[in-house]
Amino acid sequence: MASWVEQTVNTFRNLDLRRLGVDEAYINVSSTLSDPIWMYSLSEECYKCPYGRVQKISPRHDNVIKVSTKFNVNWKFFDQDVGPYTLEASREAQAVCEIRQPDLGEFGVYDVHILGTGNCAINTALQPVNIYLPFVVFIIIIIALIALVRGINLATKFYRRSEETPADEEQNNERPEAPVRKRLRSLDTFRGLCIVLMVFVNSGAGGYTWLEHATWNGIHFADFIFPWFLWIMGVCIPMSVKSQLARNATKKDMLLNVVRRSLTLFAIGVCLNTLNGAQLENIRIFGVLQRFGVAFLVVAGLHIIFRKVGSLPPQNALARAFYDVYILLPEWSIMISLVIAHLALAFGLSVPGCGRGYLGPGGMHEMTHYNHCIGGATGYIDRLILSNNHIYQHPTAKKVYGSGAFDPEGVFGCLLTIFQVFLGVQCGMILLVHSDWRARIKRWTIWGGVIGIIGGALCEFRKEDGLIPVNKNMWSLSFVLVTSGIAFILLATMYFVVDVRKGIWRGAPLVYAGMNAIIIYVGHQVFHKMLPWHWSIGLMNTHFMRLLESGWNTVLWVGISYYLYKRKLFYSI
Repeated sequence: MASWVEQTVNTFRNLDLRRLGVDEAYINVSSTLSDPIWMYSLSEECYKCPYGRVQKISPRHDNVIKVSTKFNVNWKFFDQDVGPYTLEASREAQAVCEIRQPDLGEFGVYDVHILGTGNCAINTALQPVNIYLPFVVFIIIIIALIALVRGINLATKFYRRSEETPADEEQNNERPEAPVRKRLRSLDTFRGLCIVLMVFVNSGAGGYTWLEHATWNGIHFADFIFPWFLWIMGVCIPMSVKSQLARNATKKDMLLNVVRRSLTLFAIGVCLNTLNGAQLENIRIFGVLQRFGVAFLVVAGLHIIFRKVGSLPPQNALARAFYDVYILLPEWSIMISLVIAHLALAFGLSVPGCGRGYLGPGGMHEMTHYNHCIGGATGYIDRLILSNNHIYQHPTAKKVYGSGAFDPEGVFGCLLTIFQVFLGVQCGMILLVHSDWRARIKRWTIWGGVIGIIGGALCEFRKEDGLIPVNKNMWSLSFVLVTSGIAFILLATMYFVVDVRKGIWRGAPLVYAGMNAIIIYVGHQVFHKMLPWHWSIGLMNTHFMRLLESGWNTVLWVGISYYLYKRKLFYSI
């Protein structure tokens, strides 16, 4: 008997189901053979990997094993111990039998029977839970909360209007209208979407695999957030520069301000890396805010240097249509050079012990032939510059592939991060050059479609074995183009809904978070483990409980952003 939210029984066949965590199950392996056998497992997430030894299976006894249901697996059973992994030396060993991708689920109990050579069977003893219903329930709760807040606001407005006297109405009508600000709410809404999703993912995202970061190649929900955040920073750069020039700010002062902001971001990022203590010989130097700082320094600095003061768009219709690209040609030439340099090093640099052009996760990948080569040239350059002690020690590939240290926000990846921010600058320049909303949306959609298709072509529209796989860890070119392409289209959609058709949606509550993004990011990093943001009760071993905790943390920060908005408290570096 099972529940869609959590298991309804605590024990089954003397097995304590409370000892199972999220995405875990029990298997009971029994063998009718007279001699012991050895069980080996291979996760489908571990691409081109050998099978790994699980444990020895005693004959004619129950062998209870706790297994992960996070990814599909294959099992092989050998009549001898062939080592920790089934490598070339073990190819002569004959497998007794194998089970390919058994249908396992969370909190399930399964019986695996080894009946003889080539004869294995698996049966479900206890049905697993449905891990997706908690997410549906969670979404319904969020929608209900939004509807409740919306209803309270409408009721409050109606009550206030009903309490107004005729004199109050006459006085309100005589008040001069406040000047309309030209700030686009869709930009703040987009930024707010990124920061809210970032808080949700950093809080665990309910423990769902598809909401977390991809192990290596491929792209999951969480992998979009950081590049979108960088991209929207680029969108705002042309408008910020134009605003400062309109106030007669000198380029020297503007450049000094860029340097100050970049150094501040980098310093805050380094400080956040020491939340669990600052051991200087092992401190991680780069990180999320550090990459923001480096990218902003280069992209904003170049835009200020090359921005022409008082230049007028051409009158010719054709020339004007491409003026948003033409005005950025000097910057485009530098960005293309950065992309070429990145590709030349990624594919042409000979990495000691790894060769040229390796883009894999190392560890068990390619049957352990590239064991210490995680990230190829990307990882090698970062280790050369920062040393192994000063990069991220727990990359997503480590649990699956057994890889070493690798920094997904390291030095070499900054080259294409700079390019991604510049694609945002191109989007912002379209906003400045073209005043008609139809022209803006048309160009954003075209840009999004074209670069998205190019990104897909580079990875050959598949997860593995493409020319340049989509990879967030290495910040590959295909990853930059795919995420930026979707960002163009998403902003076009938000712009139409929030700024053009203002009655549909005004961006709340995301817009409030977008106006104080740096406060929310730093705050959620610093206070993540404290009440009232973080809490646990009981085992916290179901997706539903983890969703509640992640959702509470996120909603609380959205509420804080609304409070800051109402108090007109805004902070930017």
